[in-house]
Amino acid sequence: MISNKTTIGVQYFLYFGAMGVFLPYFNLYCLKIGFSGFQIGTLSAVRSMVLIGFSLFWSILADRRGLRRPIYLFCSLASTALWSLFLLTTDFRCMLAITIVHGAFYAPLIAFLEAFAMDVLGRTKNHYGRTRAWGSIAFIAVVVVLGALIDRFAMRIILFLVLAFSLVQALAAFSIPRATARPPVSVSADTRLLSAPTLVFLVCAFLMLVSHGAYYGFFSIHLAELGHGGGFIGLCWALASGAEVVVMIHSGRLFARFSFKRVLVFSFFVAAVRWGILFTTRSTPVILASQLLHAITYGAFHMAGILYMDELAPPAEKTLGQALNNAVTYGLGLTVGFFVSGVLHSPGNSADLFLFSAGAALVGGTIFYAFHRWRPAVSSSPMDPTD
Repeated sequence: MISNKTTIGVQYFLYFGAMGVFLPYFNLYCLKIGFSGFQIGTLSAVRSMVLIGFSLFWSILADRRGLRRPIYLFCSLASTALWSLFLLTTDFRCMLAITIVHGAFYAPLIAFLEAFAMDVLGRTKNHYGRTRAWGSIAFIAVVVVLGALIDRFAMRIILFLVLAFSLVQALAAFSIPRATARPPVSVSADTRLLSAPTLVFLVCAFLMLVSHGAYYGFFSIHLAELGHGGGFIGLCWALASGAEVVVMIHSGRLFARFSFKRVLVFSFFVAAVRWGILFTTRSTPVILASQLLHAITYGAFHMAGILYMDELAPPAEKTLGQALNNAVTYGLGLTVGFFVSGVLHSPGNSADLFLFSAGAALVGGTIFYAFHRWRPAVSSSPMDPTD
């Protein structure tokens, strides 16, 4: 009998296996078929924008009607079917339309998965990183293997690989356990979800993900402009995810020693340093070394953000809380980051995009630090200090 934690781990593995194909190589595929930097940025921004609205829509429906699992299954199957339409066209307008309809059903998957994980982990939520690490392991494996092979195959292969991962994930989703009944949402719950600490966190997390727009949208293109091939690009992405896995595996120790808020503040300022490095250097060893900072800017930040939002959200709105977090960050934040990067990008100057990224992270960290120094609110104390 497969445990519930293993079931969730498998979902993370398959979800981020697909992301290991999509994130490093989809924009390169778009570049290969003749899209401009502006068109690539527009596709990425529109996709993220769709994630915002539909993630919230599906999550509100799930919490109000108790339909989280059925909606997750339906959206997994629908988004898989819609992705296959990318195989039929290379026209920008058609791909934009497919991006919109696919995103409408793909939108809630990660927020729902995070909520499933919080339910399954229960009182051991500080060890969330151990379950989530399976996603990073898949990401590493995919980018390493695909990075070594991508130069030998047509770039179009990435469309088939994403489809394969998505299909297996959708079928495996039927083993996700059914949730226990939750109390109806109250007005006080809505008020708490929109409290000052929550709003400040969301604003600052938004800025953090704005800063990641250049990285997720144009880092591979930046490396290609520096003369690197698919193998090195895959190595960079894999190294970043490897560092992230180490932090996730030791999440229990991390959060036993440091509060969620302290980890978040530290992550903001490390991100500013990381983007500053990519802006200032062309050195291959330095670029590789900077990828290790992904352990903090993504790994630690992501875990602290998920756990902090779970702490802030009332019991009846855990799904909506994670969806709101995901919509504001990976939805709205990346939308702005992608769009600004697409507007600012011109061939040969990708490094300049990271100056804007450093500024966004620095502003976000400063606001978050100043707010909590002035108004200590949520305890962010570890729930399970053992490791």
